[in-house]
Amino acid sequence: MMRQYELVDRVRRYNPQTDEVLLNRAYVYAMKAHGAQVRASGDPFFSHPLEVAAILTEYRLDDATIVAAVLHDTIEDTDSTREEIDRIFGPEIGALVDGLTKLKRLDLVSKRAVQAENFRKLLLAIAADVRVLLVKLADRLHNMRTLHFMAIAKRARIAEETLDIYAPLAGRMGMQRLRDELEDLAFRHLMPEAYATIEARLDDIGRKNDLRIVAIEKELTEALTAAGIKAEVKGRQKQPYSVWRKMERKSISFEQLSDIFGFRIIVDSDEACYKAIGVIHMKWPTVPGRFKDYISTPKPNDYRSIHTTVVGPGRQRVELQVRTNAMHDIASNGIAAHVLYKEGRVRNNAVLTNESKAFQWLRRTIESLAEGSSPEEFLEHTKLELFLDQVFCFTPNGRLIALPKGATAIDFAYAVHTDVGNTAAGAKINGMPAPLLTELQNGDEVEIVCTEGQIPPSVWETLVLTGKARSAIRRATREAMRAQYAGLGRQIVTRAFERAGKPFAEDKIKIALSRFARSSVEDVLAAVGRGEMFSGDVLKAVYPDIADDRKAVSQRPRNEGGWFKMRTNLHVVFRVPGASDEADMKLMPIQGLQPDLPVVFAPNGGAVPGDRIVGILTPGESLTIYPIQSADLTAFDDQAGRWLDARWDIEEGSRSNFPATLLITAINEPGTLGAIATVIGENGSNIANVVINAPSPDFRTLLVNVEVSDLKHLSTIISQLRARPVVSKVERVNG
Repeated sequence: MMRQYELVDRVRRYNPQTDEVLLNRAYVYAMKAHGAQVRASGDPFFSHPLEVAAILTEYRLDDATIVAAVLHDTIEDTDSTREEIDRIFGPEIGALVDGLTKLKRLDLVSKRAVQAENFRKLLLAIAADVRVLLVKLADRLHNMRTLHFMAIAKRARIAEETLDIYAPLAGRMGMQRLRDELEDLAFRHLMPEAYATIEARLDDIGRKNDLRIVAIEKELTEALTAAGIKAEVKGRQKQPYSVWRKMERKSISFEQLSDIFGFRIIVDSDEACYKAIGVIHMKWPTVPGRFKDYISTPKPNDYRSIHTTVVGPGRQRVELQVRTNAMHDIASNGIAAHVLYKEGRVRNNAVLTNESKAFQWLRRTIESLAEGSSPEEFLEHTKLELFLDQVFCFTPNGRLIALPKGATAIDFAYAVHTDVGNTAAGAKINGMPAPLLTELQNGDEVEIVCTEGQIPPSVWETLVLTGKARSAIRRATREAMRAQYAGLGRQIVTRAFERAGKPFAEDKIKIALSRFARSSVEDVLAAVGRGEMFSGDVLKAVYPDIADDRKAVSQRPRNEGGWFKMRTNLHVVFRVPGASDEADMKLMPIQGLQPDLPVVFAPNGGAVPGDRIVGILTPGESLTIYPIQSADLTAFDDQAGRWLDARWDIEEGSRSNFPATLLITAINEPGTLGAIATVIGENGSNIANVVINAPSPDFRTLLVNVEVSDLKHLSTIISQLRARPVVSKVERVNG
């Protein structure tokens, strides 16, 4: 176990002004707090926070971060409290330690929910201070180094969590060296046989290619020196996990891999990077499509380098990376490189925020995901953000937008701004009109066409890739639904006040908000619209002395209050008009079909003349007619041979009626059903069936089967129903 003076010496090597008293105090405090606790290895538990601190000294971090590493398990695993840490070590260190402490006594139903809520807390703490992330990654790295001491079942869970969350997070923060080790350790525990096989193959190839690697290093160095470029050339071999992931992603064997080895060229300046690429491309032919310039267009994690692949000696493909020392530092240490000591002083988090694109990305991601998502959704969306490779696109004014590979123009719109996404109506990609669902490619210039007052369709949530877009769409959908419920609630409450002879005024409801446990009038109205609150309760809260003799539905006689329940059947196969009582199908003159084929309408809505229709053939039995928009047709997606094009051939002046189903939401008051029936009757239609549901004492939903002559007839009925004050919403049901 590391000694007290050893920790101080490690810090003093890069920070001569370190506060030795603070470091010593933290060492002694943590040692006493953890006392006789031991790890699964049998080592004193206190050895773990010391090793975490030692890892962080390699990144030359400030005193507060080192002390937080030493103390990071005290609140969670000992009797120490946040207040005590604040008092002894100050609120800055207290906040860091608290950010690393898992939530206790979580009232959540699943282990996954607990994991997700803890992860949300961690990321929110990271957004406030990135040093929390550095301590957490070092903590995870040491735990992975000692994972072999844990039970096998626990090893698998921790290794999987590392591959799912912490390794990608390290990668997004640009800490490639740490990411490589985390992935290597996790892969070793999750798939030991695959790891051992790939490692053995890599060792064998390494021994066989030692001389070739040296020869390529020498040849590159000589070519660059001859061009006056001072460069350090070093060959490197891919990590086992990187090899396995590429084999899985491309479905290829080990023998088909052509880039087991790569070479890194370190030069003095940005200009030298481009000169070196010129020398290399003049010496060896390039592989088309394998040149990437991350210097002019850095990755979101601040990574900068030039990548190219050439056909080198022996006709072998050779991967090359060209960068400066500063770029190499960022590539290896990522965000940690931004908090290195320079001239004895550490740059603060505010400066880090301005300088690091990686941290800006993380903070924006957390802010967009944290609003209104459940813990599980937050975790899933964060994984999506971490995992996917990226494409780089541009706005018309040249702003760079980095998106996950496979992202669409909708993702792009939300990446520009939430309001742009919510009002997106179309897109132009490279100057040409394109659907919003078009998958974007590297270098695309994307212009979003917006329409004011538009609400994003809820189905977009299942089509986008970025967590920001999903959260924004869900939020917009939720707000639209809330506005819809509030509109219904306003109608219900207004009419309740009118029946009581009282004027409806939002100011009066606002005064009584405390009685409703709601924060706004809109919330009260939405609660009434959803059926969570009775309009009579709102009336009583505003006018306590008023008498309200309306009773809950369960206490009311069956036919009281103007409502009655008709004999109903939710699933009715409508007879074709003109069929006899004994028949349930009839020949219909549908153009293009054989004349003796029995034809029936689909249940759950049917079709009316004017609808675009298709027929689903059941050989030897019948042809079932569906409107093209019917959701039931998805059941036949994989049965193309059963689909037949069909169109109406109805004689002009025909008086035949066809079944249609309407879903109506209406206010519950005397005469409502009569008003609905009147509209339908006055338009020459007949009600074949009604199902009434009471989700709330204030309103009803009615599933009404009507008979209409055509689509125009049906549309007239719907529009007139919507115009009735007692009707809030009318929709046609199509399966």
